[in-house]
Amino acid sequence: MRYDIDRRDVLKGLGATGIAGLAGCIGGGGAGDDSSTSKSSSDGNGGGGGDNSGGPDVLNVIGYPESGIQLFRDYYQSTDGNQKIIVPDGLRDSTLPKNVGNDMANLTGTAPAASGPNQKAFNQMYKDEYNREPGVFNSHSYDAVAVLVLANVAAGANDGSKIRDQMRRVANPGGQKYGPENFVDAVKAAARGEDINYQGASSVVDFDKKGDPASAAYDVWKFDSSADGGIKTEDTITFEGKPSGKMADSSPGGKNRTAKVGILLPQTGDLGSTGSLMIKAAKMPVKQVNDAGISIKVKSQVEDSQTKKQASLSGANALVSAGFPAICGPASSGNNIPVSQQVYIKQGVVGCSPSSTALTVTNLDDNDFVFRTAPSDLLQGKVMAQVASKKLGGKTAATLFVNNSYGQQLSDKFSKTFTDKYDGKVLQKVSFNKGESSYTSVIKKATGSS
Repeated sequence: MRYDIDRRDVLKGLGATGIAGLAGCIGGGGAGDDSSTSKSSSDGNGGGGGDNSGGPDVLNVIGYPESGIQLFRDYYQSTDGNQKIIVPDGLRDSTLPKNVGNDMANLTGTAPAASGPNQKAFNQMYKDEYNREPGVFNSHSYDAVAVLVLANVAAGANDGSKIRDQMRRVANPGGQKYGPENFVDAVKAAARGEDINYQGASSVVDFDKKGDPASAAYDVWKFDSSADGGIKTEDTITFEGKPSGKMADSSPGGKNRTAKVGILLPQTGDLGSTGSLMIKAAKMPVKQVNDAGISIKVKSQVEDSQTKKQASLSGANALVSAGFPAICGPASSGNNIPVSQQVYIKQGVVGCSPSSTALTVTNLDDNDFVFRTAPSDLLQGKVMAQVASKKLGGKTAATLFVNNSYGQQLSDKFSKTFTDKYDGKVLQKVSFNKGESSYTSVIKKATGSS
């Protein structure tokens, strides 16, 4: 099944097939990630005053798995459960239906696709290592650490500024191509000062001038207990952009040294189930190098961000204090933004998030220290609106979003595209807080049943 989407105002030089979903990261923007202040809203096209006596055709739910369990339990208990629902990757957790107690067949999701030239090789490596299929953002996590290691080795020093200047040099076009399968060979070439072009599993891993992926792909998926991993991909779309940005003129390299790369991802909290698998993927390139017995070693340390702002800041500071000049993470934008502002930029440390997708990250005044292997939410809301209108046939919609910048931004982007481009009508935009004991009231407000 294929759908058309207008991408002229999104990326240049695009080539696309299929329709896809998202990328709405996993996480909010700014300090609002830990906000406990409820701000239920009902604006949007027509505001909350539209005729929604029958409820919206499509409900856009934006949140995380831990809170999602209670939210969807309340949804299925307080409604007939037949409404069409569209969600971003933040709720792509194969254990969710079991924890909710419903097959959630009425839900369609969107998530960054692993569609790099070396996706198959990575998938097999992951299965060989962990005896299971990789999950969402696993390939992005591998690629983030792989590029950080290569940039460190190419720089020849555990120095944040020097690593920053090598990030595009080891990832963007111009050198010998390497991928996950021959990653050790790439490390040896970088140590010799050779020009390399890392080709990843999540994408080709070309960075633009903002440190975002120049190319991206998205999946449209459904929960399916009969599918491998409990999730079935229905379609994929690929966007091809142009790599750009500053980089070093040469790579000094250097042998007989230890490169340091920190890992700051959630083992616990709202994204613990997703983050634990991301950590497994992030450890793989470190293990590859250390098991190879070459002159380069990689030292790594994992800190649990707990999907919380303060824990993320503490973890980032702990890694910096331990001498790590480059860090993979945090996962959520609500954690990545304060960590970038208060740690990475101020202390000259390179951060590369595999799953932070909020628009705010793109606009950071970061002195080029902040990178991502996950695409920006610039696309996410637009693609979800396309799916809601064309695939799900929605004429009216409502959004129910987590109360932080990620949820707000993605709700706004979805709503604007749904109304402006697809002539839809947004009846309600309702926020909710993480960790509530009941979500019945906000569900009723969003679905028009109160």
